[in-house]
Amino acid sequence: MLVFFIIQNQVIMNEKRKIAFCTLGCKLNFSETSTLARKFLENDFIRVPACQIADVYVVNTCSVTENADKKCRQLLRKIIKQAPNAIIVATGCYAQLKPEELAAIEGVDIVAGADMKGNIFEYVNSISEKRKAKIFSCEINETKSFFKAFSIGDRTRSFLKVQDGCDYNCAYCTIPMARGKSRNISIEEICNEAEIIADSGVKEIIITGINTGDFGKTTGENFLDLLKNLENVEGIERYRISSIEPNLLTDEIIDFVRVSSKFLPHFHIPLQSGCDKILALMRRRYNTKFFRQRINHIFKLIPDAFTGIDVIVGFPTETDEDFNATYNFLQEINPAFLHIFPYSDRANTVTSTMKGKIANSIKTERAGKLKTLCQTLHSEFYRRNMLKTVNVLFENSVHGDMMCGFSENYIKVEIPYQKELTGKIMKVEITGIAENGNATGKLII
Repeated sequence: MLVFFIIQNQVIMNEKRKIAFCTLGCKLNFSETSTLARKFLENDFIRVPACQIADVYVVNTCSVTENADKKCRQLLRKIIKQAPNAIIVATGCYAQLKPEELAAIEGVDIVAGADMKGNIFEYVNSISEKRKAKIFSCEINETKSFFKAFSIGDRTRSFLKVQDGCDYNCAYCTIPMARGKSRNISIEEICNEAEIIADSGVKEIIITGINTGDFGKTTGENFLDLLKNLENVEGIERYRISSIEPNLLTDEIIDFVRVSSKFLPHFHIPLQSGCDKILALMRRRYNTKFFRQRINHIFKLIPDAFTGIDVIVGFPTETDEDFNATYNFLQEINPAFLHIFPYSDRANTVTSTMKGKIANSIKTERAGKLKTLCQTLHSEFYRRNMLKTVNVLFENSVHGDMMCGFSENYIKVEIPYQKELTGKIMKVEITGIAENGNATGKLII
């Protein structure tokens, strides 16, 4: 692991400093940012929004696509222009994969890779003067530690990290390089963190990881046992499982969600392609027949379940026929939502050297067709739930004179604002669909 410091004229700073955090990418990043923030707040820093002038900015980066890298660079340059005298920290997947690229941006002071993320507070305190220190701590494939993380205070719901890393090595993906091997802490440790979240008053937890369903590699435990133990944590009323690979979403897990009093009927499942030829080239661990069986099993047991599907368009060699197979497959399995990603070349992946690259214009066209399909599927899902009574956890955000929350099956419901309902779970009848796409509701007292 490469780590070096250049420190000059170190001084002790006694007055409280302001710190701002910016998070890009996945739910896991949000949980880690929240944990980093608590360390600073426990040591007399004051947290301010990133749009304000601060003494320190921490940017938790994403590198899932080239566009994600671009957004990270743009954000860093914007912050540096806004606060040229601030200490600027870059961490996250982009920092792990391309530390020299971020360090080359004039004004970035610290670049911290995955294993060094937990030391950012100490790194910031080691800097005596702007642009007098650089920290590089990034070696690909050497990430081994587990940075325990959960979010509190940022939202009505909390993200709880249960797993990190991935052993799958899909042909297009840099996550194994950015996050390392699949690993986890014990069920006991995770339940202890869930109890801390419960003590803070949070009622809903989103269980998150890089390959969440692969939980147990480190400790010899398994994901289903984790779910069963979390259900016994007092104070938490609802759990959602974030993205889980279809080959790891077993009948037993679906059956457990069906009978659970706390785990919600909400499944986020990466498909990536509805064409078996493309799935094989991607090195995915299933085919469309298997995926269809998973979806059918969910709807057989839980007819009102929300299913969100990840799809990549424009993978190398994807023909119009291949894309149409994906489009038709998605229509057939009828999910509630699509997360659409145009294929992006990533360095050091199998597909980066593949022939048959698809033009950006074609990727944009195909993504547009899936976006239109998504709007249709999402609207149909909301209409199928019309006039049903659901339980909604209302959030603290207000839009105009309306407040919103999510039902068990992830329908976003809005009602006229009532401050006393923030953070509470209320029975609501779905009465319509607003112009903004949210469901409208009527409280049932």
